[in-house]
Amino acid sequence: MALEKNRYKAVIDGKTYTIIGSKNKQHMDLVNQLVNDQLKEIRQISPSVTKEEGAVLLAINAVSDQLTKQTRILHLEKEIAELKQRQIRMVELENRMKRMEALEQEARDVLKKQGRSDVEVHNHVEAQQILNENRKQQIKEKTQS
Repeated sequence: MALEKNRYKAVIDGKTYTIIGSKNKQHMDLVNQLVNDQLKEIRQISPSVTKEEGAVLLAINAVSDQLTKQTRILHLEKEIAELKQRQIRMVELENRMKRMEALEQEARDVLKKQGRSDVEVHNHVEAQQILNENRKQQIKEKTQS
């Protein structure tokens, strides 16, 4: 779908321009006002500046500001991407922690069934060892029956 084109009459430094673009009237009114304000400010700082020189200085200032903002946007986009990666990593770590906690709880349940509630499970490696031993015992009992 093509963007709707709007015609806008701008009076910049006393001269009328017809601007065609997709921005709404409120946006263009603000642009028009800012351009006129900045041209006025340039003339107040340097009264000998011609209209053409003022326009060139305004363009240079605008492009400089745009470049500064684009650099900032790129920096922020990079920072956002890094934060998203960190967030993904955090979720992965949280999921790993939940799996380890579940493994440890399963080992505690096995110990409780075995009447060994006094044995502490310190980490997921010990928990896995307890579960492995329990599974070996179950297999051994099945093969002996």
